[in-house]
Amino acid sequence: MRARVNPMQELLRTNDFVRLSWLQALLASAGIEVVVLDTYTSVMEGSIGAIQRRLMVRDEDEERARRVMKEAGEVA
Repeated sequence: MRARVNPMQELLRTNDFVRLSWLQALLASAGIEVVVLDTYTSVMEGSIGAIQRRLMVRDEDEERARRVMKEAGEVA
């Protein structure tokens, strides 16, 4: 059996720290674990906005996460 190359899915990319924090809290309250990628890379480049942070969820949580976000008025 072949291992999955990318067991996580990207919900969105953003430099908006407030929105990212709110989405993390929203999804956590729905029991969906999230991972934010590129946080340190973004900080290292001086936070000029060239590298956005990526909000990721497990494959099996993607559909539910998108539904929770949509119900909250967020489009991913």
